[in-house]
Amino acid sequence: MSPRRGSPLGPSKKSLLIILSGPSGVGKDALLNRMKELKYPVEYITTLTTRPRRAGERNHIDYHFTVPKKFQEMIKQGELLEYANVYGNWYGVPKQAVKQALNNGQDTIVKVDIQGAASIKKMVPQAVFIFLMPPSIEELGVRLKKRHTEVSFNLNVRMQTAAEEIKQLSLFDYVVYSQRDEINRAAADIIAVITAEKCRVNPREINLD
Repeated sequence: MSPRRGSPLGPSKKSLLIILSGPSGVGKDALLNRMKELKYPVEYITTLTTRPRRAGERNHIDYHFTVPKKFQEMIKQGELLEYANVYGNWYGVPKQAVKQALNNGQDTIVKVDIQGAASIKKMVPQAVFIFLMPPSIEELGVRLKKRHTEVSFNLNVRMQTAAEEIKQLSLFDYVVYSQRDEINRAAADIIAVITAEKCRVNPREINLD
């Protein structure tokens, strides 16, 4: 008979807070969408943003789209776990949604940019930090161009920023490679990280005030 989940001989039942980050264009949204398609049982926190909605994006599913005034009000009220201005648009993580998921015993995954990950690292060092890495800077440039959302100057800025962000790898616990046409492998690697964390002798204790 196998040990029961949560017993002294079974995997930890403590909820994990998983922070997924990486350069713009590396494929964070596509990876999370694939994990949702696989019905992997984690709570996916939807990011709040003031940037315009892109073709095909759905409000309250892909992002919570809002206006700068409302975003600033949420900052003042302390309603965001972290927030940052990225390429002229605001992005933030709703704090209450994260707290509720963790309190309900759900492993919770949050997608943020690199500076957002650094901010959360200071507040919640016991979270699990995963860096999604492009196979190369050149490949990242190809992906950004295919999105057709960046003007030439902005694309150059993003490429330079990505090179600097990769230097922040030491802030993270794990690195997962986002290879072209291998999204299932990347999803499997994320799931493997979560499985390994559940097998820790000393589980992570998440404190989110």
